[in-house]
Amino acid sequence: MDMRVLVTGGAGFIGSHVVEALTAGGHEPVVYDVRVDAGSDVRDADAVRHALSGVDAVCHQAAMVGLGTGFTDAPDYVSANDLGTAVLLAAMAETGVRRLVLAGSMVVYGEGRYSCARHGVVRPGPRAVADLAAGRFEPLCPACGAELTPGLVTEDAPVDPRNVYATTKLTQEHLAAAWARTTGGSAVSLRYHNVYGPRMPRDTPYAGVASFFRSALARDEAPRVFEDGRQRRDFVHVRDVAAANAAALEAGSAPGALTAYNTGSGEPHTVGEMARALAHAYGGPEPVVTGEYRLGDVRHITADSARLRSELGWKPEVGFEDGMREFARAGLREV
Repeated sequence: MDMRVLVTGGAGFIGSHVVEALTAGGHEPVVYDVRVDAGSDVRDADAVRHALSGVDAVCHQAAMVGLGTGFTDAPDYVSANDLGTAVLLAAMAETGVRRLVLAGSMVVYGEGRYSCARHGVVRPGPRAVADLAAGRFEPLCPACGAELTPGLVTEDAPVDPRNVYATTKLTQEHLAAAWARTTGGSAVSLRYHNVYGPRMPRDTPYAGVASFFRSALARDEAPRVFEDGRQRRDFVHVRDVAAANAAALEAGSAPGALTAYNTGSGEPHTVGEMARALAHAYGGPEPVVTGEYRLGDVRHITADSARLRSELGWKPEVGFEDGMREFARAGLREV
C-alpha cells in the first residue's frame, strides 16, 4: 500500500536518497529536517506531533553522526540521538503511528567477527594504545595471542559499542524496542555499514572515511589512510541503503518487537583498496598510508546481509568499482 512517511533528517545525505526512493515507490515522503526548517528538531515534542498528523510510518534518519572528536561532545550526541529518538517515539505512541524504520549502525558491534585456529570464534578486547602506537594493528586471540581471521558479522552477534556515537546508536535500538513492546508497533533497525555516494557531506570531523578521501582529492591532495590501510569494511552505496529503507517500510516487521538487519554490500574491501579505487577514478594523487590511528576505531567490521536479502528481498545494485567511479565525479555537500 502507498504510505505517507515522515522522514526525519530527510534533507540529509542518506535521508534525501530515502525520500527519492519512497517517491519512486509511489509513497508520499514528508521531510522533517532542521536544514529545511529550524523548528524541525526531533527534540521539539510539539513540532513532532504536528508533523506526525496523517502519517502512516516514520523513517528516522536524523542523527548526529561519526566518531566525534573526544568525550566532551557526549552530551550533544546523547541529546541529538537518544533524547531526540525518545521524543519522536513518545509522539508516535501518542498519535498512533505504529510503523518505524530506524537508521541503525554497524558500530553497535564494536569489532567484527574473528576466529582463532585453536579457539574458534573469539571476541578480542579494545586495542591497546601501546600496540597501536607501535603499528601493531591486528587484534590477537585473547586466549593464546595468535593471529585471527576476520569474518562476516551477523545480527545475532553480541553488541559491544566502543565510543559515544556507537553507544547512542545502540540506545536508539533499545528505545525503539521498548516502544514496539509497549505500543504493539513494528520497528526495524537497518544497521548501516560504511555508506558512501553522492551528496555525502564534505570534510568534517563527523564525515565518513570516503568523504575525507574525496575531499582530499578535490583539493588535489593525496588521501591519507590511517593504520596500514588493511582494515576491512563493507562500503555500501547510498541508493542501495535507501532501497533497503523502502523495502523495510513496505514489509514492516513482527508487531511488538524490533528486528535488526545488517545493511551492507556483502563484499568486504580494505580502506586502502577504497582509497586507491577512488583516487584512480578521480585521477588524483595516490593515497598515502600514514600509520596514524584513532582510538575507538575498530580494525575489521564487515557485514553478513543475508537476513535482509532473504526476508525483505533486497539486494545491492551498485557494485564497488561502479560506485567509486560515480562517487569520484559526484559533488559533495556542505554540512
